[in-house]
Amino acid sequence: MPNVQIIVRRSPRDPRKGLLQAGSLRFPCALGRSGTSIFKREGDGATPVASMRLLFAYQPARRIAGLVLPLPVRRPRADLGWCDAPGHAAYNRPVRLPFAASHETLCRSDRLYDAVVVLDWNVSSRARGKGSAIFLHVAKPGYAPTEGCVAVSARDFRRLAPYLAASSRLTVLR
Repeated sequence: MPNVQIIVRRSPRDPRKGLLQAGSLRFPCALGRSGTSIFKREGDGATPVASMRLLFAYQPARRIAGLVLPLPVRRPRADLGWCDAPGHAAYNRPVRLPFAASHETLCRSDRLYDAVVVLDWNVSSRARGKGSAIFLHVAKPGYAPTEGCVAVSARDFRRLAPYLAASSRLTVLR
């Protein structure tokens, strides 16, 4: 499905939750613990208000049955991390663990990263301190807030998968 807009709107009742729309599909989603922000900064817990390309995905084998993504898919290794240290040369890039600087581990046991789409927030054109590791991933039970990502249930991720192409954009509205 080329050129699909995936739209995320904040809930008026709870800025840490939202509604994700792709074509005729609509799903609840989790947003950052600080809601959304047009002034995204590293560690602020906000989901950036932006229109972001979908770059690629990490998908561990056998985690979400029947999930096929039209994006380039990489299989995460146990030593895969993502640098979130603004002063480091690898800031907002995948890194190999162990890694001395601050980072996120991409192989998790809690199933949140059973499918991860890397969004082009501060990746293609990187600026120190503007935020890192902004992903679309699987939500915690009850859609608990993220650290700045957008998260949907595993069931909804499977239904959303056909829309997750490199020509699509995920747009978080204010």
